[in-house]
Amino acid sequence: MERALTWLPLLGTFIWLAWAGWNEYQKVQTYETWATDFDRSKYDIRAVLGQKGTTLTWGKPSRQGPIELVSLSLDQIDRIDLQVNGYSVEPKSFVKRGQTIEIVLTSTAGQLYRIPFIEFPMAQQWEKALQDAWQALKSASI
Repeated sequence: MERALTWLPLLGTFIWLAWAGWNEYQKVQTYETWATDFDRSKYDIRAVLGQKGTTLTWGKPSRQGPIELVSLSLDQIDRIDLQVNGYSVEPKSFVKRGQTIEIVLTSTAGQLYRIPFIEFPMAQQWEKALQDAWQALKSASI
């Protein structure tokens, strides 16, 4: 009886891990369906992001599909900034794990949009790609 009680928390932990894995798998499956409409896209546990032409769309992943979606055109953006823990960083910076990484978009109306990232290298790649697309769009309109 004592051995069974000793193993019970371990069994509970394995059941919880199995459920968490299944839940995340479902989120990834719905993301893959959602992402087919975009030229570029990214998924992590904090946010999904897609770019189609000059339009960015992002939101939170869920098993039913991305929720709280926001769309913004690059021509409505006044500034693109890569931030760690709320402070701007250089693209070549090194960031430790566990820090808050975001691409912050400032609209021409002054509104801030924050797109969270888990991995700093992925945030750097997205920030560079968005800067390049934004600069190309600005150059074409001049």
